[in-house]
Amino acid sequence: MTTLFINIKELLQVREQTPHFLAGDEMKTLPVLKNAFLRIEDDLIKDYGVMEDLTDSTADVTIDAEGKTILPTWIDSHTHIVYAGNREQEFVDRINGLSYEEIFNRGGGILNSAKKLQQISESDLFEESKKRLEEVMLQGTGALEIKSGYGLTLEAELKMLRVIKKLKETYPVAIKSTFLGAHAFPAEYKDNHEAYIDLICNEMIPAVAQENLADYIDAFLETGYFSVAETEKIMQTGLQYGLRSKIHVNQFTAIGGIKSCVENNALSVDHLEVVTDEDIEVLKNSKTMPVALPTCSYFISIPYTPARKMLNAGLPLALASDFNPGTTPSGNMNFVVATACIKMKMTPEEAINAATINAAYAMDLLESYGSVTKGKKASFIITQPLSSYYQIPYAFGSNLIESVYLNGKKWS
Repeated sequence: MTTLFINIKELLQVREQTPHFLAGDEMKTLPVLKNAFLRIEDDLIKDYGVMEDLTDSTADVTIDAEGKTILPTWIDSHTHIVYAGNREQEFVDRINGLSYEEIFNRGGGILNSAKKLQQISESDLFEESKKRLEEVMLQGTGALEIKSGYGLTLEAELKMLRVIKKLKETYPVAIKSTFLGAHAFPAEYKDNHEAYIDLICNEMIPAVAQENLADYIDAFLETGYFSVAETEKIMQTGLQYGLRSKIHVNQFTAIGGIKSCVENNALSVDHLEVVTDEDIEVLKNSKTMPVALPTCSYFISIPYTPARKMLNAGLPLALASDFNPGTTPSGNMNFVVATACIKMKMTPEEAINAATINAAYAMDLLESYGSVTKGKKASFIITQPLSSYYQIPYAFGSNLIESVYLNGKKWS
């Protein structure tokens, strides 16, 4: 089936070829066609151009997009949307003055979510999680990574990963799965870290790999959580089973974690609210994508990733939501992009590039997603009539999406 979109006011992220990723000054450029057409055939992008060059207007369906913007769907490379219940009380606790660390130390945070996750059935967990997935799809997300990490036992971690697999099989979005058994130390291993690391490396990872339930491996590399040495063992074990790493790092402290991740060929390093000059030098010329999670900073009032410093140093940067029940209970990538512009001083061009092309790189999806390129998946957002695409981050509280197409079919 062929669908032709005509009179598009602005067609964004149009690229004949997709770059490896965008870094530094490259991120300032967002290719745009004005008064454009877009032709899709089945689930792929077939052709595009300006209206004056449209010589063949035949199609099964023709849609007039006058006044509207079309851009690739958002790519969200860091989420935790498979979880049980919520942590609303901790939201109030933070308002009343408790810190993230204080909440965790009294049994809240990740351990709170793990307790709920261990008690819920797999079918109920799927029902809860699919509602969140459907919500972010309506908000324009066409591909996302989903982590485990709220199980912290072999049985519960496998339960989460099986739910992620079922979501992938059920919905027309690209989903990558990440095993995050090293999210926190369970209470029974609080004083015996070595035993839990052994459990992860000798039992959990082999079981996950045997069932082919994960694409990547992750750990919360942070003071008070997993050390550099502990994370290195997990990353190296993951590689033995074909699981490249995507690591939580530098959220609160810089302890040499980024250097270790680069040396162990991590696909991405995520959070980076604290970034040193040494970290920037390590990331230069590496294949590891830095990923910022601005709405986490917004929600729990911690510093934002120093985007300007990183981009001015020539680094790439991706944006993701960190959708999770404790520190970012939202997967709205429109708000992520807006927050990056408002609080991190990224230009709209930089933020859109970070949430499309660079985010696709952070999920190994550049061949199929992230830009309007012939042969890529026909997954894109059609906005309401806009004055310009600058309105997307400017009108941060408005729903500017008219419809979302996923793999060539209208989802909303």
